[in-house]
Amino acid sequence: MDVREFDFDLPADLVAQEPAAERSAARLLHLHRETGLVTHTCVSALPDRLRAGDLVVVNNTKVFPARLLGHRVPSGGAVECLLVRRLKSDSPKSDYSLTVVRLETNGDEWEALMHPGQKLKPGARVVFEGLHTLHGEVLERHFFGRRIIRLWTEDGSTVDEVIDAIGHVPLPPYIKRADRTADRDRYQTVFARERGSVAAPTAGLHFTPALLTALSARGIEIVEITLHVGYGTFQPVRAERVEEHQLEAERYEIGEHTAATINQAMSDGRRVIAVGTTTTRTLEAVAGANDGRIVAGTGATSLFIYPGYQFRVISGLLTNFHLPRSSLLMLVCAFAGRERVLAGYDAAIAARYRFYSYGDAMLIL
Repeated sequence: MDVREFDFDLPADLVAQEPAAERSAARLLHLHRETGLVTHTCVSALPDRLRAGDLVVVNNTKVFPARLLGHRVPSGGAVECLLVRRLKSDSPKSDYSLTVVRLETNGDEWEALMHPGQKLKPGARVVFEGLHTLHGEVLERHFFGRRIIRLWTEDGSTVDEVIDAIGHVPLPPYIKRADRTADRDRYQTVFARERGSVAAPTAGLHFTPALLTALSARGIEIVEITLHVGYGTFQPVRAERVEEHQLEAERYEIGEHTAATINQAMSDGRRVIAVGTTTTRTLEAVAGANDGRIVAGTGATSLFIYPGYQFRVISGLLTNFHLPRSSLLMLVCAFAGRERVLAGYDAAIAARYRFYSYGDAMLIL
């Protein structure tokens, strides 16, 4: 399958640079999965589009301020660092790495994207300053700007504490502005509890306590899973053939109550509505490894869903609009059909929907 089959033209002014004034005030395009019919509403009307007995599954991951701005030592040249994945830590409380190994020296080791890449060779030293100071040393150099970097503090603070104090919200590259204090709240879902993502599960950004209450009042149950979103969510599909692309592994956790509730809904023949592609990949990966059932526990998944995939769990999807040629768009096309989804995108563009992370939403049922 050619990656170009998932291309579309989007006017630049439809890429949302700011969130909606109110979370649930975002527009909602309802795409009927079987017919391709498109209707227009808003997210606050979501309870009217669902029915009693539906089970809504959300992702409760929390974004941490993974973007660090600093300078080289001793030259003073500007440095930008996006923390992608923690590899090792000297803190016993590390909670969002795929592998945690205690270091003999103070500090954490991270995989990171760093700029300017050509100057940041192994041995290069950097400093990130604010209310606290974070020191860094490049240990290894890899492709596409990737580095292994050691971070440490000298004032008794933990690395996490300093990252939280001086880090910036890692807004996606298509948001062409600096992050602001308000983004620390708005680029976070109302269910965000489990720290560990470098990108928000954006379909969840539209929910408010009032919307959750309205869903419950209609007899719609809501449960949570955790998938920590990694840089792979922005990673371009560089292959020419869809089947050649590989996703990076991301950590997940599913609790006992959530697993039992989802399995019961499937046994009852009730609809399972995934909020976001992150939730979808988690549920489908776990079901694929367990004969179609959801099993509680933790793990990592690199499941890449594209057309031809047979869904085992979800029967509905709430998602934002995604980048052309992206793995996220391919997942949505796998669920509703490429031609129907792209026709829905055409309708959204014609109606001037706002696209991407801070944009509007699509409901597929």
